[in-house]
Amino acid sequence: MISEEKINHYNTKLAEIGLTLEQTAEGLKLTDGELSIMADFREMLPRLKRSNLQREMLVKAARIKGQEMPQTLVDATAGFGEDSLILAAAGFQVRLYEFDEIIAVLLQDCMERAKEIPELADAVGRMELVCGDSVKGMRGLDYKPDIVLLDPMFPARQKSALIKKKFQLIQKLESPCSAEEDLLEAAIAADPKRIVIKRPLKGPYLAERKPAYSLEGKAIRYDCFVFARS
Repeated sequence: MISEEKINHYNTKLAEIGLTLEQTAEGLKLTDGELSIMADFREMLPRLKRSNLQREMLVKAARIKGQEMPQTLVDATAGFGEDSLILAAAGFQVRLYEFDEIIAVLLQDCMERAKEIPELADAVGRMELVCGDSVKGMRGLDYKPDIVLLDPMFPARQKSALIKKKFQLIQKLESPCSAEEDLLEAAIAADPKRIVIKRPLKGPYLAERKPAYSLEGKAIRYDCFVFARS
């Protein structure tokens, strides 16, 4: 559980934009007094069944064929960690970077709660959260990850009216977004074997760089860059 002292520290900053962190029986929530939002991995349980994981396009895009698991992956734009959870459940060892400290503390609380749930504990045990700038983080890694995942469109892709309203709370945080070129260059500098970029189906290539290939779903596309290590 996140300490009361830490919550009070964040709430001092959040007061300026009309938001508050509240520790409830369900978990840590961000609220404006009317709407509230929290990270909760329990909602992901149906997608984590083994039969469903094998069909996840993200898993297909990330997994390097012929290489044993766990493969190491850096999620440079973690958000609420749903993609990282799917990958960790599929056997990847995942390091998550989240720049905004409020989103990060909500995700941290979510991960701590998930560790107490048998169906989630194993996957969350393969997830390491870092609150900080992934551009700097990827340039300073002390290891070479197998894969880097970039999803710079969080949270604008949310579709339903309720979700859109709730994510207005997140957008109030105004967390800075690294320039696309900086994000991609930092991912390349990490020297992975593969970079996977999550994009809207009809969206442009990130930083106008054409990938080696793409996997397409109904609304999402995964652009994949492949590199040969010496």
